[in-house]
Amino acid sequence: MKAWTLPANDVIEAVAKQLESNAEIKAPEWVNAVKTGSHAERTPDEEGFWFKRCASLLLSLSKRPSGVQRLRNKYGGRTTHTVGGHHHRKAGGKIIRLALQQLEKAGFIKKEKTGRTVSPAGISFMEKAVKAE
Repeated sequence: MKAWTLPANDVIEAVAKQLESNAEIKAPEWVNAVKTGSHAERTPDEEGFWFKRCASLLLSLSKRPSGVQRLRNKYGGRTTHTVGGHHHRKAGGKIIRLALQQLEKAGFIKKEKTGRTVSPAGISFMEKAVKAE
């Protein structure tokens, strides 16, 4: 069964569990000390945030090739202002860029002219992770 036909939360959870055992994917020590973007009020306190973000990136790239700027826009959010109104802010690029570099080093994604996309090895990895769940 194709990974992107299932509910996204189930796919992300299953792929994140498998990514934790991969030696190429490891969370940097500073990841729990920084916000994900200027729209966020606090740092991510979720357990396994790095692996869930990597899994989410894999799922996003399996649907359509994207670059860092498009992904920054996707993972961004609204700022909250009392008087000036709400505005969308892009997510920080360092977390996304480093996660993409690690996934590329592991062989799960590849660069193309239209942006980064999931490699055949990445697709089979996602499908095996979903089946194992």
